[in-house]
Amino acid sequence: MGEVKKFRMTRLRQIGEKVMRRPVGWGLVPHTYLLTTRGRRTGRQHTHPVTLVEQDGRRWLVAPYGPVGWVHNARAAGTVRLRRRSEDSRLAVREVDVDEAAPVLKQYLQITGPPRAYFAASPDSPVAEFRAEAERHPVFELVAPPGPN
Repeated sequence: MGEVKKFRMTRLRQIGEKVMRRPVGWGLVPHTYLLTTRGRRTGRQHTHPVTLVEQDGRRWLVAPYGPVGWVHNARAAGTVRLRRRSEDSRLAVREVDVDEAAPVLKQYLQITGPPRAYFAASPDSPVAEFRAEAERHPVFELVAPPGPN
């Protein structure tokens, strides 16, 4: 396997994310949603397209590029907003441990393409190889937000 790429938010990537918002919002990109987080320092809303892993009624949010801004914001707030087609949900996030993350990361690489260069493991690698990936790629389970007390 070749060298693992390191993520950099370039101007071209920012433009690409903006261009993708419409087709993602319309539900034209499989498994992909618009994720909005509130900036932990600025309070501003930040929106990015993200690919979810969905299985058996559960959904996971994977950070393919490592602990980038939205990861820090989600950790700080404990909630995120997901949008696609008519779905618009505010959900709580629960960061999962290495054992739970490994099979989710493997499934993630099986449904997505471009982020593969940021992983040492391949979609065909055994789940055990994804344990090391979990240290570099946080995984969050999306759960119902806590109700009012």
